[in-house]
Amino acid sequence: CRDLNGEGHEFGSSWRTTDCNDCSCSRGGIRCCTSFAKPVGYDTEKCVSIFNKDTCTYKVVEKDDHSKECPVHGWVG
Repeated sequence: CRDLNGEGHEFGSSWRTTDCNDCSCSRGGIRCCTSFAKPVGYDTEKCVSIFNKDTCTYKVVEKDDHSKECPVHGWVG
């Protein structure tokens, strides 16, 4: 299998892309899906979600003080 960057992958292999997608190669081709969930159901007036590309996770914090986390009532992904 050749990914979008032209890199070859063996059948039966899996990997995580720099964009936080989990991919696998089979004789049917390459399949990819996101490796993270997005936060929903939080106070968007007071809080903001920040994506960490190193850990492939979101953190929801207060807009005025990023050291304070906000409650999240749901995740999708």
